Amino acid sequence: MVAGETNSHGGAVKIGIGLPNTTPGATGDLIVEWARRAEERGFSSLATIDRIAYPNFDSFVSLAAAAAVTERVGLFTNILLAPTRSTALLAKEAVSVDQISGGRLTLGIGVGTRPDDYELAGMRFEDRGRRFDEQIRALKAVFAGQPLPGFDGHVAPEPVRPGGPPLVMGGTADVAIERTVRECIGWTAGGAPPDVVLPYVDRVRAAWHEAGREGEPYIYALSYFGLGEEHVEASKQSILSYYAYFGGGEVGFAEGIPRTAQAIVDYQRRYEDAGVDEFIWDPTVPDIDQVDLLADAVL
Repeated sequence: MVAGETNSHGGAVKIGIGLPNTTPGATGDLIVEWARRAEERGFSSLATIDRIAYPNFDSFVSLAAAAAVTERVGLFTNILLAPTRSTALLAKEAVSVDQISGGRLTLGIGVGTRPDDYELAGMRFEDRGRRFDEQIRALKAVFAGQPLPGFDGHVAPEPVRPGGPPLVMGGTADVAIERTVRECIGWTAGGAPPDVVLPYVDRVRAAWHEAGREGEPYIYALSYFGLGEEHVEASKQSILSYYAYFGGGEVGFAEGIPRTAQAIVDYQRRYEDAGVDEFIWDPTVPDIDQVDLLADAVL
C-alpha cells in the first residue's frame, strides 16, 4: 500500500514527514527549505518532536517558520511536552501558529518521561499529570474563545476554527488512553516497531467504542528513516544522540530503522494494514535530499 490507497477503515492513508528540528546538524535554512520541498512533493503533514533538555529547534517556532512558506500542508506537534510550559504560554503559542498557518495546526500533546526536561523548564515532574489535565481543560476554554480560567482577559488571538486546533494524545499509559477518549480526536504512537505499537492502537479503538464516542479515533504512527548509503552513519548517530537515555537500548534501535526504499515501504505497510490514518516519517539526516528520496519511495 502507498499513499492514496486506503486503510482498513476505507479512508485514504496520508503520509507526512517530520521537520528535522531534532536532527543533529540541521540549520534554520534547512527547516524552511524542508517545509517548502515537503509541500511541493505532496506530503500531508509536517511534524515536530519536542524536547527541552536537548539542542533541538523549538516546535512552535519551527512550525511557524514552516507555515510562513507553505499554504496547504498540515502542521503537527508529535508530540509537544505540554506541562513543560505554562498554560497561558502554551495556549498563546498554539493559537498563534494556528492563526499564522490559516488553521493548519493539529496539537499533539503528552507528558513525556524525562525529568530533565522539566527541571530545565522550571516545572515539577512529579505532578505533571495533574497539571496536564488542568491544561487540557484550560486550552479547550481558550480555543472556544473564552478567557483563560482564573484570568479575566484573553491570552491568545481568536482561533481560526471553531474550537481551535484539534488535540491528539500521545502516550501508552492507561491514563493517556483515557485522555484520548475523553478529550481528543485521536492518538499518536511513538517511534517503536509495529509489533510494539499496534496492540496499543487496538486498545485505543476499543476504549473509544466502549466510551460511546462516534466514528473512529484518528490514529497517527511514526518511524524514523535515513536514506542513502552515504548517510548511514549520520543516521545512526542521530538516533544514538537523541535516545542516549535508553542506557544501551538505543544501539539496536539505531541499527534497526528503515534505510532503504523497500524497507520503508514494507515497514509502512504493516501500519497501513492495521488501519492507521496518517503515517509520519521522521528524519535522521540533515540533508534536503531526504525529502525527495522519501517521496520517491512512498508517494
